[in-house]
Amino acid sequence: MRFFHLILIFFLIGCGYRPSSQIAQTVLGDRVYVEVSISVQDAQNSVLVKDAIKEAIIGRLGRDVVPKFQAQTSIYARLGSVSFSPIIYDEDGYVIAYKTTASLIIRTVYSDGRSDTMSVSGHYDFDIEPNSVISDTKRYEAIKSASYEALDEYIAALSVKGLYNEHNKSNH
Repeated sequence: MRFFHLILIFFLIGCGYRPSSQIAQTVLGDRVYVEVSISVQDAQNSVLVKDAIKEAIIGRLGRDVVPKFQAQTSIYARLGSVSFSPIIYDEDGYVIAYKTTASLIIRTVYSDGRSDTMSVSGHYDFDIEPNSVISDTKRYEAIKSASYEALDEYIAALSVKGLYNEHNKSNH
């Protein structure tokens, strides 16, 4: 098993593999300001999204979240929409599983003043007991998980942008 891990590491290094957090660093820099708009109509969900975005930036990208005046990049996000759709019914016709979809609108302002706006979405499937309503705990967990998936899409887009920038610099 150890031999397999060594081969895998050499393969990844040989292919030029770099984690998306390293690639995204070239786009974002080390210090990031994050602002999430709180929707009056959906304040609880907006707070969950705010926490998810900050956790993703710190945990998945390894960036420091700092006050705006210290930031190299600013990220402004807002919850676009959240929906719950039944996906599985039991033999009596009761819903026993839902799909949550969360869409986020994220505007990134870079240190040179340029900005991008992306609309990203994530999904999360979860079970409930037949003939019951979605509990607040399940609802919050589903929104947070779907938001994390949407943030994965955002991080992937940042990585692609970073690779594109590196490619253009090497061709000049």
